[in-house]
Amino acid sequence: MSVVQGMGEKNGIRTKEERLSVMIDTYQSLVFSVCYKVTGDYFSAEDLAQETFLSAYKNLDTFEGTNEKAWLCRIATNKSIDYLRNAGRRAVPTEDIFFEQQTESRGSPEEICLEEEVKERLLAYCNQLKPPYDEIARAVYYEEKKAEEIARERGGNIKTVQTQIYRARNMLRKLYGKERSA
Repeated sequence: MSVVQGMGEKNGIRTKEERLSVMIDTYQSLVFSVCYKVTGDYFSAEDLAQETFLSAYKNLDTFEGTNEKAWLCRIATNKSIDYLRNAGRRAVPTEDIFFEQQTESRGSPEEICLEEEVKERLLAYCNQLKPPYDEIARAVYYEEKKAEEIARERGGNIKTVQTQIYRARNMLRKLYGKERSA
């Protein structure tokens, strides 16, 4: 009878803690190697190896197979793959490249500021129009909606909305013309 068998074995079954201890002693290097090969990151592989054994411990009662080695390798592989899938969500931007990409997608800070200023001035002009042209101008030029969408929202005729858009555009041109001449 071995030492492990004598310490807590009942009917050939060791305690959960003893089984885990034997698995760690036997497969620790293998599990770490699997995690490291999948992730390519030494420190993450260490953490994932620990998570693998923790998961094995939690599910040890349900494991009925005879091949603990394959079972642990499967857990390690799944943990590593899950880690890689979630890595993009966990990434914290620390490089200037991240911020450069952000300005490229939205434009430079000056362009963004200018665009917002133009949109605010446009909204002010739209609000100067008489109803229903003020609402139509806001919807088309500020909210960037199509005539069909506006007609659907208002429950009106598409031709009526198109005519109102045409008239609102002419009214806005006059207001912009007054500003330029002043």
